[in-house]
Amino acid sequence: MGSRRAATEAWEALFRAQVSVMRHLTAAFPMHGISFNEYDVLFNLSLLEGHRARLKDLNRHLLLTQPSVSRLIDRLASRGIVWKQADPDDARGVVVGLTDSGYGVFRTVARVHVESIAERVGSALDDDELHQLAILSDKLRSGGAG
Repeated sequence: MGSRRAATEAWEALFRAQVSVMRHLTAAFPMHGISFNEYDVLFNLSLLEGHRARLKDLNRHLLLTQPSVSRLIDRLASRGIVWKQADPDDARGVVVGLTDSGYGVFRTVARVHVESIAERVGSALDDDELHQLAILSDKLRSGGAG
């Protein structure tokens, strides 16, 4: 286990790197009619089987609060980018999914966004470093388990 000082220094470095990268990616984000937070919803839905999820499960993957996500989903639904319906297995819940149009918007934005990520992150680190960063990030996210 690392020392408090080393942990604090590592956290500061990680935090400052994250802020710098996010500022770059946000500035370079290809709008195409959606915001960075809306893209995050589309990205997470695109990873799931059937491009759909219960709203409460989707919330676990996003950095927004549940009320903010609900409003964002309503905006996306009003524009035909996602659909939402009562959960057939639990009427208290809501299921959200990408429409065909929404998936098209996601793919269009993702192509440009991936290039921006590759430019900012991929140009700073080689493939071995990127692999190690992914392993370390996953380890931090899981609380050190594994």
